[in-house]
Amino acid sequence: MASIKDVAKRANVSTATVSRVLRNAGNVTEETRQRVLEAIEALNYQPNVLGRYLRRMETETVLVVVPDITNPFFSKVLRGIEAVALEHGYQVLLGDTQNDVRLEEQYLNLLPQRQVDGMIFLTARIGKELVEEMARQFPIVLACEYLEGADIPTVSIDNISSARKATEHLIRLGHRRIAHLSGPMNIILSRDRLRGYQQALAQHELEADAALVQEGDFTYESGYNLTLKLLALEKPPTAIFAANDEMAIGAIKAVRHRGGRVPDDVAVVGFDDIQMASIFEPSLTTIAQPMFEIGQKAMELLLALIEGTSARRRQLVLPDRLVIRDSCGGERSEQRG
Repeated sequence: MASIKDVAKRANVSTATVSRVLRNAGNVTEETRQRVLEAIEALNYQPNVLGRYLRRMETETVLVVVPDITNPFFSKVLRGIEAVALEHGYQVLLGDTQNDVRLEEQYLNLLPQRQVDGMIFLTARIGKELVEEMARQFPIVLACEYLEGADIPTVSIDNISSARKATEHLIRLGHRRIAHLSGPMNIILSRDRLRGYQQALAQHELEADAALVQEGDFTYESGYNLTLKLLALEKPPTAIFAANDEMAIGAIKAVRHRGGRVPDDVAVVGFDDIQMASIFEPSLTTIAQPMFEIGQKAMELLLALIEGTSARRRQLVLPDRLVIRDSCGGERSEQRG
């Protein structure tokens, strides 16, 4: 098996230069870099990752912790993370908690074991005190979800104003009985989106009927079943704002199952703008999150922590868009927030 010395000899450079090329560091001319890469390919050289780790106590690996890998929302966020990670020579590992807080804690323990250099949490259901304690010692970034009042670098949108914007769109279309399919109430995003919905109703002096708020779990099935429950009310809603697109699609299927039409009988708005939102019929009006950019910014913050540079603007709030399609009527358009 070829060694780094063999590569250096073939490329007629020092082993330090080979190391800089492998780390994608500066101070290497393009001609030299190409010569080293050709030598690596010719010799089929495989870097000794374990040896590098023992020398530098760095793995050049980060872990991304996801609450539910089956949720299509996270795929674009992960692509954004990986794009920046690969550009800087880092590998990305994925941990799926399956919405289990105990698994979150197990993944968190990989940091003191030095198995990864840093973590990005796309879920934030773990105890605030524990995460803050670990974040004081190790590089940790929160993305999408956040911990209220925690001093941890975070990338997200303003979920309250986004939900208010979605609900106000339905109000402008003339709806007065608007239901809300929330996510689990133990998740801060669900509470924020419920709060935005309630604020919109209050600002327009509409009754907040408790029967019109149903707690789901962000799945298609919960959206479907809860909508059947709403349609069975003596005074059913004329519009539904769902806390994510999967529940919104489930709501549309339930309306159709009961013989209704969307948006003629019931208008539906979702949240996230996953790929299926534009493909589904009728296409879904929704709040579009900048998923790829959330991933990019989260990885950039994590790199700043790992490298010890200043992570300015530690709490990043990115803009969202209301994308108006066919599921609630009105002309198609986009409203930025």
